[in-house]
Amino acid sequence: MLCDTHNRENFDTKWPRIKPLIVRLLKQENVKKNEWFNLFSDIHTMCLWDEECIPKLKQELESNILDFINSVQDLIKRHEDDEALLRAYILAWSKFLEQSNYLPHPFSSMEPNNNSKTNSSTTSSVIPNPQRKTPESHVRKLMLDTWSNTIFISIKHRLQNSAMKIIYQERIGEPFDSQLVIGVRESYVNLSSDPDDRLSIYKENFEKAYIESLIEFYNKHAQQYITENGIINYLTYADMKLKEEEKRAQKYLETGKGSNSLDLHKQACIDVLVSKYQEQMFAECKNLIQNNDIKNLNFLFQLMDRIPNVEPLLADLEAYIISEGLSVMRANSETITTDSEKYVEQLLELFNRFTKLVEDAFNGDPRFMTSRDKAFKSINKDVFMKYHKAHLTRRLILEISNDQEMEEQTVIMLKDIGMPPEYINKLSQMFKDIKVSEDINDKFKQVARINLQNTNLADIINIKILNAGAWSRSSDKVAVTLPPELEDYIPEVEKFYKNEHSGRKLTWHHLMSNGVINFNTKLGKFELEVTTFQMAVLFSWTNRASDKLSYESLRLATELPDNELRRTLWQLVAYQKLKHQVLCYAPQVKQPKDFDDNTQFWINQDFCIVRNNKAQYRGKLNLIGRLQLSTEKNREEENQEIMFLRAERTKEAIVKILKMRKRVSLAQLQTELIELLKNMFLPSKKLVKETIEWLIEHKYMERDETNINTFVYTT
Repeated sequence: MLCDTHNRENFDTKWPRIKPLIVRLLKQENVKKNEWFNLFSDIHTMCLWDEECIPKLKQELESNILDFINSVQDLIKRHEDDEALLRAYILAWSKFLEQSNYLPHPFSSMEPNNNSKTNSSTTSSVIPNPQRKTPESHVRKLMLDTWSNTIFISIKHRLQNSAMKIIYQERIGEPFDSQLVIGVRESYVNLSSDPDDRLSIYKENFEKAYIESLIEFYNKHAQQYITENGIINYLTYADMKLKEEEKRAQKYLETGKGSNSLDLHKQACIDVLVSKYQEQMFAECKNLIQNNDIKNLNFLFQLMDRIPNVEPLLADLEAYIISEGLSVMRANSETITTDSEKYVEQLLELFNRFTKLVEDAFNGDPRFMTSRDKAFKSINKDVFMKYHKAHLTRRLILEISNDQEMEEQTVIMLKDIGMPPEYINKLSQMFKDIKVSEDINDKFKQVARINLQNTNLADIINIKILNAGAWSRSSDKVAVTLPPELEDYIPEVEKFYKNEHSGRKLTWHHLMSNGVINFNTKLGKFELEVTTFQMAVLFSWTNRASDKLSYESLRLATELPDNELRRTLWQLVAYQKLKHQVLCYAPQVKQPKDFDDNTQFWINQDFCIVRNNKAQYRGKLNLIGRLQLSTEKNREEENQEIMFLRAERTKEAIVKILKMRKRVSLAQLQTELIELLKNMFLPSKKLVKETIEWLIEHKYMERDETNINTFVYTT
């Protein structure tokens, strides 16, 4: 009874002295050092004597805190102006938050985990647990919760709305005070007393209001911009606003640990500025590509890549490349059959053009590079295959490939992108033949050193045994008289090969052969790399180096066909890269077809090689240039082969359509035919008409009796 009375008197006597100090602390008024320490002592003493004092302390403290907050609330609410309200609130909150970190300290004796009552003779061992969160101080929690349940809950909508108005002013370019928004954000972030979710109040209020205001703003202004300026100009606008909003979010949203505000904001921006209008943007893609509008294409790509949804862009790019390729094919339909190499060069120019488009407009994105490659696979494969093989043949025969391993890798790449297997197999066989020929050469030279008297010739001769099915471009042989040394050498090769491979027949293709000869004039000695035809012509002056020979004499000496002889002579009398020609002739003509039987040719005894404007009287000179792989007749055959192949593919496609449709109109037939054949070539109307007539004549189809433009499949 004595103890209770003592305690009661102690609380009643101490609290009146403590209360004014608490109020001064809440108001951030000066407190003397001894008053601060006495406050610790008084509260500790009360809590130590009797735990019944703790509820009383809590009750009185809560009452004092509430009274203080109510007084602050009255002052804040007096401000009608939004910005004045924000300034008053932020100032009051900042002071209150600061005190919430100081005021709880004297009341630490009230906390459940306080060890102040532990007997001094008892030793306690406390092992920290890093997984356990430090509980919120009761006094601090009381302060924050009381603030939240009074001032905050009564004016939070005004706070949010005022802050969002400032952001709105910023978005439309009016003067604004960003610190007010930041101050409001920080009050929301620090207000929660929940140790498990410190950002709960911020997320439920400020974050939500911020994103909702963003969506509301751009739902109105983005659509208004499109209406006034069009979707093309909107591409620039959207890109600019996305970047602006990203910077704004970094400034106004919480970016600390446990916050995903930036991710939510980013998605909201993409939804309201990009996804909402993606169909309208996609609709402009084709025109932008056709107009080569690199700037806007790049904006479009960057916007769509944020969704991400670039598939429609890939489809439009691919369709355009195919369309342009086919357009070039139509425009150069005559060139295809007369100068296919020039046509391939045009396709390469087109390829480079679209490569630059992908690099500039789509940042060289691998997905767009793949679409480019896929589209070019579909453009005129037959011409590409013919001339790729021709150039590879030259490189392998002349042994001028920079990197044969890379050549083989190219064949693998062509296989991977869908080139026909039979074409790939032929290319692979060509590489195999070159490697096998190296072994055959080694074996032959060992035999030749024994059997041939001229062992030097055996060492320098290099034979290539090539599979006719992989290499041959025509069965036509060109007759030519070879130098005696080579004529004697041919039977030895055939004998050797027959012993190695019985049952196989060799066919000599002098058209694809070449060699090096010693060429001596009165000025010097030179080594000339020449074709077999050039060699045959030059050897006509053997033992008569000073004579003049007529065209007729050279034709008899070489046995070359007229067109091949004219072309070979022109290479020796009018080689563009030489200042001094190997042969001289008279009378002068403008082109080789003007040579007649009496045109005279002779060796240029003043021949020399000129390099850097200086005459050189020794050296090696290449007269082969681009090795001729076909005769004029072969070229004509080759073009006919392409046209024949296209005619056959057209027949197959028409029959396929008829089998499926049974009955089809001319217009429908042409449309489906182009769709079937576009990956190889675009059939001309003339070819379609001729093919239809052929199929009717051979009973594959017939015209409808009532409509001549309708066709019926004949089973």
